[in-house]
Amino acid sequence: MQSLDKPPGKAVHLSGIPWDDKSGKNLRKWLGISDETFYNPHKIALIPMGFCYPGKGKSGDLPPRKECATLWHDQVFDTMKNLELVILIGTYAQNYYLKETKKRTLTDTVKNYEEYLPKYFVLPHPSPRNNIWMAKNEWFPENILPVLKLRIKEVLG
Repeated sequence: MQSLDKPPGKAVHLSGIPWDDKSGKNLRKWLGISDETFYNPHKIALIPMGFCYPGKGKSGDLPPRKECATLWHDQVFDTMKNLELVILIGTYAQNYYLKETKKRTLTDTVKNYEEYLPKYFVLPHPSPRNNIWMAKNEWFPENILPVLKLRIKEVLG
């Protein structure tokens, strides 16, 4: 299984451990897996859209550097012979991989997650900054997360 998302934030960049923050805790909870499973490179590959912290912008971190995915993703994916699922986390990953098949908004894309299966599972970013989105979209934890957890169990065996 593969997870694609924005580049690491400053705290994660400094720790050197991907998803070593509140967003990561939320993501592992959404997936229904332990830290041990999440960080097992034989089960899960964590590949960001950008491979470095892009810096701070006016309203949060800057977007990932565009050349990273173009330069590295195909090479990385070519080494994964048993890849069963790619989790596209947030708009940067969804825009890059879904292109014209993505919906007008992230919310619409996530609501229509079934259209992207079995290859992709689309998610909003699990950042605590998205608490307003979560509050507005009560269907997400009720309808989407149980399906995600089931799919993760299937993939991980």
